[in-house]
Amino acid sequence: MELVLVLLIGLLVGAALGWLGHAMRPVEAPAPVEDPAIVQAAHDRVVAEIRAEEARARARVEVDLAAANASIVGLREQLASTQHQFGEIVAQHRRDAKEREVANQAESKVLRKLAPVESQLTTLQQKIIDLEKQRSQQHGALAEQIRATRDSAEQSRSAAQTLSAALRNNAVRGAYGETQLKTLVESAGLLNRIDFNTQESITADSGARRPDMVIKLPGRKQVAIDAKVPYNAFIDSHSEELSDTERATLRTQHAKAVKAHVDALSGKQYWTGLESSPEFTIAFIPSEAILNAAVEADPSLLEHAFGKGIVLATPANLWALLKTVALTWKQEDLADNAQELVDLGRDLYKRLGTLAEHVSKLGRSIERTVTDYNKFTGSLETRVLATARKLDAVDEAKQLGHVAPVDITPRPLTTAEMTAVEDAAFQDLQRPELDAAIIDTDMLFTKDDQAG
Repeated sequence: MELVLVLLIGLLVGAALGWLGHAMRPVEAPAPVEDPAIVQAAHDRVVAEIRAEEARARARVEVDLAAANASIVGLREQLASTQHQFGEIVAQHRRDAKEREVANQAESKVLRKLAPVESQLTTLQQKIIDLEKQRSQQHGALAEQIRATRDSAEQSRSAAQTLSAALRNNAVRGAYGETQLKTLVESAGLLNRIDFNTQESITADSGARRPDMVIKLPGRKQVAIDAKVPYNAFIDSHSEELSDTERATLRTQHAKAVKAHVDALSGKQYWTGLESSPEFTIAFIPSEAILNAAVEADPSLLEHAFGKGIVLATPANLWALLKTVALTWKQEDLADNAQELVDLGRDLYKRLGTLAEHVSKLGRSIERTVTDYNKFTGSLETRVLATARKLDAVDEAKQLGHVAPVDITPRPLTTAEMTAVEDAAFQDLQRPELDAAIIDTDMLFTKDDQAG
């Protein structure tokens, strides 16, 4: 900084001296005149002007020197302040460097301690990246499933609309009800054309009729089932565009339609055309919701149907009824089998008696044969051989053998059934334990059968 100030001062002094030199250059002398006084006056005037100019220049130089001195003083003060600030900055820089060194050492210790944490964080970050990839894949799969579900729901809605349109046709609705009824009956264990008939023509008091199904009960009893039910209003009531008032109106119409169907079915009087049938007809309703909607709209519907001899049956309670019928048929078959077993037992017992008689006769024949054999051997021993042995003396080389009698007798029949053959009237014997055809058929069923 001092060198700069010196240079500035030198430049100022040089500029002032240059200006003075320029001002003091000799002025071209005017053309000589003859009057010396005029020349002296001109010379004095020029000298005065030069001196005035020199005074002015000196004054300016002095002012510039004073300003330069003031600038030098200010620059020196500024230089001192700058040097002081520079020293403070250097000291601060050194302090900061020491603090940074201490901080770096502390940070290095912390980093060494955090090295396992960094490793774990790296592993965790990788896991997060993997999870994010999996989430993206799962999100894509889920989006695909949602689209598939949306498409499936749309297809289901279209199919439901198609089914709804088809069920508005009475013929299609009747075929649907009959098919569902037949499936329900077969699932309960009843056999077609054995335990039930479909579309059987009968002659009732109301004329020629054809119920959808006739269930056969034990004891030649029968009951008719009708599988037709109106539910156009019920289907319409589930439209999304309807208000609550319109939906309630349609359900009221549905209840009235079901009630009218009950009245029409009651007028057919199917039970009058069946052999030994209870005085009611089962009206099969293929859905619980259809009956519930009608009963909610008209709580007196069930009572009205019972009064008309019509039983409104849904798949749940009708299946229970049909399962009971199947169990009754099973018990009936077991009772028939039990009676057949009793008859077979009686025949077998009689035939065993005949066989015992033959066995007794055979035993007596064997006893007579043994007796005759023993008589024969006795006669042979005492009569024939006694005489023949006298011939041994004639020919000693020939010796007659000994004939032993048979001491084994046939084993007699000692059981009560077999000893009964001694009675001449055995074939007409009646066994009271078998004649008690009063057999409790309930004992023929196991607990599982009764529970089934």
